[in-house]
Amino acid sequence: MAAYLAVIPILIFIGWYFTKKTTINFKWVSIYNKVLIALFGFFSIVNFNTYREWGIKVNYTALAPIIETPKEAIASSGSSPFMFSMFILAILVGSGFYLNFILIKKQINFVKTPAWIKTIVAILLLGFNFLLIRGGVDVAPNNQSMAYYSKYEVLNHASLNTEWNLISSILASKKTNKNPYLYFDNTTAQKEVAELYKVEKDTTISILKTQRPNVIIFILESFTADLTKTLGNEDGITPNFDSLLNKGVLFTNIYAAGSRTDKGLVGTLTGFPTLGTGSIVKWPEKMQKIPAISQKLFQNNYQTSFYYGGESEFDNYKAFLLSHNYQKLIDKNSFEKKDMNSKWGAFDGLVFNKQLQDINQEKQPFFSTILSLTNHEPFEVPGNYKFGSKDIINKFKSTAYYTDSCINDYLSKAKNTAWYKNTLFIFVADHGHVYPKNVADIFQPQRYHIPLLFYGDVIKDEFKGKKFDKIGSQQDISATLLAQLNIPHKDFIWSKNLLNPYTKQFAFFSWDNGLGFINDKQCVTFDNIGKNILYNSNAKDNLQTNKNLNSGKSYLQTVYQQFIKL
Repeated sequence: MAAYLAVIPILIFIGWYFTKKTTINFKWVSIYNKVLIALFGFFSIVNFNTYREWGIKVNYTALAPIIETPKEAIASSGSSPFMFSMFILAILVGSGFYLNFILIKKQINFVKTPAWIKTIVAILLLGFNFLLIRGGVDVAPNNQSMAYYSKYEVLNHASLNTEWNLISSILASKKTNKNPYLYFDNTTAQKEVAELYKVEKDTTISILKTQRPNVIIFILESFTADLTKTLGNEDGITPNFDSLLNKGVLFTNIYAAGSRTDKGLVGTLTGFPTLGTGSIVKWPEKMQKIPAISQKLFQNNYQTSFYYGGESEFDNYKAFLLSHNYQKLIDKNSFEKKDMNSKWGAFDGLVFNKQLQDINQEKQPFFSTILSLTNHEPFEVPGNYKFGSKDIINKFKSTAYYTDSCINDYLSKAKNTAWYKNTLFIFVADHGHVYPKNVADIFQPQRYHIPLLFYGDVIKDEFKGKKFDKIGSQQDISATLLAQLNIPHKDFIWSKNLLNPYTKQFAFFSWDNGLGFINDKQCVTFDNIGKNILYNSNAKDNLQTNKNLNSGKSYLQTVYQQFIKL
């Protein structure tokens, strides 16, 4: 990174070097350095807080919201330790300015030198700097994996230059014509993935009383399985939701597709997997080519709507929604200013009530999606914090408790409507979270474990309270739901029917350049930069480890290959 920064001073130095001047003013380099010191100090602070929340270094994914939707980005960082961050920034910038003052010369004096020697010096300077930029004379140029040295992921991330990694990720984000995940030849990888989705019989356990119910999907912000008593053994955080788990159809072993809302939203509504470092919502021209539940239901005469209390343009949600037949889009712009009491927008209670009021006027059947937001940093509630607000974990538990109370209030009111008895409610999290237990790293499967519940009077009595323990993903909601509605879903090629007894059980998830694959025998997670296994639930079984690792690699490779062709 230092070599990249030195390019401009070196080129200007060489330009002056070939003139007849004997002295040049180099004060401007001091100003150049100060700008970089302040800028890199800022990135370091952003990196601290990004890593604390997401377990990744600051990259294009983290930086894009700051540029594209700064207000929401500021809200997202609301729980960051501001004063401590400013203290560290002051130390970084202050020490940098001091070193700049004592080390940088204000002028340079040239000794009279023949032109041929100057040429050699110039070539050596440029050549040496180029080698530093490239990382040496080896076949492979500099990349992130060269900084990796430890079996502990946090140490590898600490050794990786923050600014170099940021620039590298920005450049990589613009490339969509080359697959960065080529582990095998494409035919081998595709065959491996096809085997995962192969079923002996195409049968479905029918759990609904009717094939054309209304459908309402609640995508709950950060509503990890660890919040519940049933799945996470946590008392008192989600008492109302836990009571629902025993009255509906609960899928106990479901995993989020990724670690961010944009990936969870797409995974839930389209069944499309995550892309490692990338997210398909960043490429609208590709995103609009993948099918979505809303499209299928719209084609089957459903009225469609989407409700969100925040800014729908954040992370390109709006482009996705409007290109997939959502007829009505309600976001923060649909509410009065007095209702914007959260840094993100309207609290969940207001959004849930708004949807309830509007849906009463809709023609049946209808399909509505609600994306909650209160259980997001900075973890604000419109009232008292149930678990206090002394630390971030208690604030997180309090916002989850609030969302849980909003769900209960919504269903209590909905029971008095004419459409309630003919409505299927689906509850799922957008992604997992490190809180409330604060034990799972970004590469561990517990971080992705989320609840998935089908609930409502429309479910047959013999299935109420039923639990299915088949391992699956939020991607599987598409095929599972459409199969219940007897609507063809073959174009949802990455989604499998969880209520088909012959469906193979597995889940794939990914984070920033890492992947995880889990089935009934084992879970393996892999770091694509360091090229090493980060987590293995059954390390003694080498044969199964290789099989699961190959399945995960083939999955990511094949997904990205399809993404390129879209």
